[in-house]
Amino acid sequence: MSDLDMTDLDPSDLGSTGAELDRGGHDTASVSVFEGDEGTLDFAQRRALVTLLKQRFISARTHPRDWEVLVDHEQLLRSRLNDVFLDLLVDREREVAWKRQASSETGGRFPTLLHDVPWSREETILLVHLRDRLRAGQAGGDARVFVDREDLVAHVASFRPLHATDGAGDEKRARNAVASIVKTGLLIGAVGDERYEVSGAVEPLLPLELLQELLEALRRSNAVEPPPERVEDLFGEPAVEVVEGEEPASDEEGEWA
Repeated sequence: MSDLDMTDLDPSDLGSTGAELDRGGHDTASVSVFEGDEGTLDFAQRRALVTLLKQRFISARTHPRDWEVLVDHEQLLRSRLNDVFLDLLVDREREVAWKRQASSETGGRFPTLLHDVPWSREETILLVHLRDRLRAGQAGGDARVFVDREDLVAHVASFRPLHATDGAGDEKRARNAVASIVKTGLLIGAVGDERYEVSGAVEPLLPLELLQELLEALRRSNAVEPPPERVEDLFGEPAVEVVEGEEPASDEEGEWA
């Protein structure tokens, strides 16, 4: 299971959030925040922990308050995640942190709080495209990279197989994919906006190895064109060897009509 394939915890599993407690007038400087509370984290640390559990990732841009707490108390928050079989990954250069299911050294499976919901075909196309746009923009000296919603929809449409006939349905799925990625925070803005900023979290959450898997699954399912012999043909990076017959951990649902 990849980092990108993990959704967030069901909010009903978590109870009240830190923001709700704050609005309720509790003392955020006190370790105890409710009657009978035996927790040892202070309010800010608990709030950051809940945010890590509920969100796919946090960053200095999207969650500045929680990011600051994480930077100051990384080992403590990592320990609490480890207690529930989760690992914490932190990219301080890009100021992004995310969780993933811990792997057993013996090959067994740990109990999990995470729901495994793979990205759809349209979302996969967009994620690969956004990573490409982000890297191209940064290589050109752009501190921030923006994309237009209609350009994203058109990019997804360019991958429609020749035999696809349900144009309206395909467009709806493409627009839903854009909205879904906005909700994760990988596109910064409101769902109804015409233009979005590409989050810097796209690259660390979509490493080269996972990108290769997504590209292989996408091209096999669409049969639009053969995959490039080298990944560097797409992104100018060192190639990763493709193992014959290896099944990528990617979504195979959401067939084109």
